[in-house]
Amino acid sequence: MSELRELYQTTILDHNKSPRNFRVPEGTNRHADGHNPLCGDKVTVLLVVDGGTVRDVGFQGSGCAISTASASLMTQAVKGKPVGEVVALFDKFHALLTTGGDAAEDLGKLAVFAGVREFPMRVKCATLAWHTLRTALDGKPEVVKTE
Repeated sequence: MSELRELYQTTILDHNKSPRNFRVPEGTNRHADGHNPLCGDKVTVLLVVDGGTVRDVGFQGSGCAISTASASLMTQAVKGKPVGEVVALFDKFHALLTTGGDAAEDLGKLAVFAGVREFPMRVKCATLAWHTLRTALDGKPEVVKTE
């Protein structure tokens, strides 16, 4: 268990310090805003969806280390994937953080978030970008909130 905890800490710190895809992709055609008022996290997820595939993805905003790292890892995981696969990945990630089970097996680097489940307030930090992604994919105009 200490190896997983160390990997979690290393991954979170790395992606918080140097978030991947922290940018506005050229040709963005879908976006959504998210806010976690309990922690103060704010995120905008920006997508280029073409032919049913997430061709490019970026995010902007500010938040705690878990929120930023989750958004960073999320962008890496969904870029280039068909929308159906992205939705399935959302479902697996959400299940990992809320119900556990064996969802971690198919999540690659995202599995480091498994321990967050033990801290319910932090689950909202880790899932904010993901819920915002879903809203962007659905083209909904509302702001995602974790309250």
